[in-house]
Parts: sequence; C-alpha cells; structure tokens
Amino acid sequence: MHKFKAGHIVARQIKRRKALTANIGILGVGHCNYWPQFEGLLEKLRKKLDIFENKVTRHGVNVIGFGMIDCAEHAYAVLPKIKAADLDLLFIDMATYATSSTFGVIARDLKVPIVLVALQPLAAMDYAKASTFVQLFNDDFCAVPEFTGVAIRMGRKAPEVIVGRLEGDSDADREIAKWCQIAKVLHDLRHARIGQMGHVLESMLDMQTDPTAVTAAFGCHVVQCEIDEIMRYFRTIGRQDAATKRKKREILAFFDTPCPVSDPITEKLTEKDLDYAARAAVALERFIEAKRLDGFAYYYEAGEGSETRSLVSSFIVGNSLLTATGFPMCGEFDIKTCLAMLIMDRLEIGGSFAEFHPIDFNRGSVLVGHDGPHHINIAEGRPVIRSLKKYHGKPGSGAGVEFKIKEGPITILSIGVKADGKFKMVIAEGESIEGPVPPTGNTNTHGRFQPDIKTFLKRWVAEGPTHHFALGIGHKAETLRTIGDCLGIDAVIIERN
Repeated sequence: MHKFKAGHIVARQIKRRKALTANIGILGVGHCNYWPQFEGLLEKLRKKLDIFENKVTRHGVNVIGFGMIDCAEHAYAVLPKIKAADLDLLFIDMATYATSSTFGVIARDLKVPIVLVALQPLAAMDYAKASTFVQLFNDDFCAVPEFTGVAIRMGRKAPEVIVGRLEGDSDADREIAKWCQIAKVLHDLRHARIGQMGHVLESMLDMQTDPTAVTAAFGCHVVQCEIDEIMRYFRTIGRQDAATKRKKREILAFFDTPCPVSDPITEKLTEKDLDYAARAAVALERFIEAKRLDGFAYYYEAGEGSETRSLVSSFIVGNSLLTATGFPMCGEFDIKTCLAMLIMDRLEIGGSFAEFHPIDFNRGSVLVGHDGPHHINIAEGRPVIRSLKKYHGKPGSGAGVEFKIKEGPITILSIGVKADGKFKMVIAEGESIEGPVPPTGNTNTHGRFQPDIKTFLKRWVAEGPTHHFALGIGHKAETLRTIGDCLGIDAVIIERN
C-alpha cells in the first residue's frame, strides 16, 4: 500500500480504455487406481478443484476448466483441447498424488507457462485419527517433485509451484493473484498491435529495434503508421468543434496551469497550445481506434513552420491522457520502452516514460523523468501543463506535462538489446522520495536507490539497458523477472546490497 501525506491532493484517476483479462486453464490431476480403492475420494477432490477455480475466477480472468485427469490416456486426450483454448497460463491443481504420465506430454507440447498448485485442505493431519483416505486427500505436494523432474527431462523448465493451504492462506492467495496478473500481461503482449511511426532521433543508436524481433520475443504485431494518417483526422477537427471543446474541458479539469517560475523557456499555458493539444488528442484517439492499436511509439520532426510539425509537437498532453487509460505512448521511436510501459500498466502499477536526469548528491537521489508521455494516474498531486517555447534537443514547441511520481516504493524496467540481437530486461527497485523538482514542464521525481546512488547507477549501466525505462509504483521486480522467464527473455534485477 502507498501512504500519502495529509493535505496532499491525489490526482483524479483516468479510467482504463479496455478491461484487463486473460485466458487461464485449470486442470486437476489424480491417480486412477485410487477411485475403486477409496469410495468418495474422487468426489471430494473435485470439490477441492471447484474451490480453487472459484479463487482464480475472482481475479477477472476467463477460466477454462479441463476437469480431472488421472492417467496417460486422459492426458493425451485433453492436450488438443488445452492447445485450442488459446491459454495465457495453465494451473495444474495437484489434488492428490498423480503419476507423471498425466503431465509428461503436456510438459512436452505446451508452450504457455504452467504453474503447479499444491494447496492442501488441512494445516496438519490429526495423526492419532489419520487414515490413508485423509492422507490422500491432503497429498497435494506428493507428486510435485515427480512433475518438475519430468518437465526437465522433457527439455522444459521446471514449472513454478504454489504451496500452501487451500483456504485461509493469504500468501498462497497472493501468489494466485500475482499469476493472474502475469497472465493478463502475457495476454495483452500476445494480442497487442503496437503502432510505430517516423524514425529514430538521429544518432540514438540504442533506439533501433527490429519489428520482427519484437514479434518473436513478445508476440505482438508492429503496425507501421504514417503521420499523414493522423493529419487527416487533425484537419477535420476545428477549434470550435464539440469534440475539441470537450477535450479542452477535460484537460483543464484534470491539469493545473500555473504561471512560470524559474525556467525562461516556460510560460503559462497559452490558448493556442491548449487548442492544438486538444485537437491533437482528439485526432490521436480517432486514429488509434481506426488502426485498432494498443500502444504507439513515434518520432517525427517535419519541416520548420509546417502544420505537421505543429501537430506532432502537440501530442504530449494527449499522450499522457492515453497512457493513463492503458494505452502506452512513447516518444523518440522507442518501441522497447513502449512495451515496458505496457507491461507495467497491465500489472496496474503505472508505467511512465523515463530516463535519468541530474543527480542530487545532497539527498542521495537522482531525478527520474522525461519530457513527453507519462502515466498521470501515478502522479503525486495534480499534474501540471506548461507551455514550452522550445523542446530541448528536439524541434518544435507546445504544451508539456509536469508532475512528480507518488512518494513510496517504485520499480523501473528497461528493455535493452544484446549483441546477439535478443532483448534483455534490466530491473531495479527504489523509492520515490520527497523533494523539489525543476519547474521545466517535464515530469521528474527524486528516485533513491540502494546501496547508494553512485553504486546503483554504475551497476545499472553495466547491465546494458536502453537509456529510457518504464517507471511504476510499488516493488514488482520479482514479478517482472518472472514475466521475463515466461517470455524466455533474460532479466536481471540490480542488487540492492
């Protein structure tokens, strides 16, 4: 949980564009020899399976139950049904001992993540009154070593395992919730259409990304887009159109528009910049609906003084509004960080576009932020819009979004590319701490990382990240590493000690 100081204004939350979901299969396993030996055992095990299914269903996912299998023949019969279900995750409920013949072909042929679930009804048997029936009813863990060993013999990784009580076990319930959230991430990565428009900002060699490699690693499709497609919508939207007026009201209701402070390139939001920002936001929304996009990475300069430059210079406010709805938008053509933002958003921890800014050696922190798109649902207080007379290092001018991240635990995720062309996830946990930020129309927050800021930054860059990263709230490094494991992508967490 995140603690907020008394008197702080919490920004209004923007609703998600699409509900999160995932296809999760549940398969129970047992041993066919037990049923004629112990009357009523199968029925009781099926009730255990029902309890587990109800636990999973509560997390807003689509559950596909495959019943209970108890021999190799049933495993071969159910495998085509599992493959046809388009699963993001398969839970195998280890209801009692089961021979690994019920699992071998599934481990061999199934490519989705598998989690073995060993949740026994009793905290401990009443040994003085125990029976074989009771033992078998609580034998959830018995076959787990056999299953993991066979997975390895099949050339697969050992499945993850949840161990605990069937009911009243908060740790086990949190693990189930975590895996449901991971399934939602994997679902959207597999089905996403990520738009890519323009080109890399010249000389930024770390931004180059092969769209085919993106599909190979993450599953999503990269949609090549043209600025003219957005411009067609922009030209149909006038200053007095109802959609423009609605968007301007939305912007002014959500953002503060203070007077400039110390930076001479900033000024109070001008009417011209507000008009352009509103029209650009409406054009972006219509464009992404028409292209059926789930994220967008772009960089486009256009000619000085052109209508196109005015349009692309006015994306930032609309970007931030869209990012908060679960539609990650990423500047500088950085599709890798767009995917990192999507992953964080689907974990419901935000996902702002960020990089490292000046170090504060007095506080032992580093400013973390960026111009451009941000996940304003994780803002500390009400976000700000300032008009910028120039965008530093880039052509154009317009409205910029400024806010601090909520104080408390944070996680950062950069997706880099190794020499072999494969992706690598670089992950770190830190704290967003109280401290002043420069009033430059860019988002910044003070990030403190262990063991100290110098050591952390040296360790971070040594892992070969892209210079951008996604910034989210909470500590989710292990969950992110698990997602990397599910995708077959190297993932490293920066040491805190």
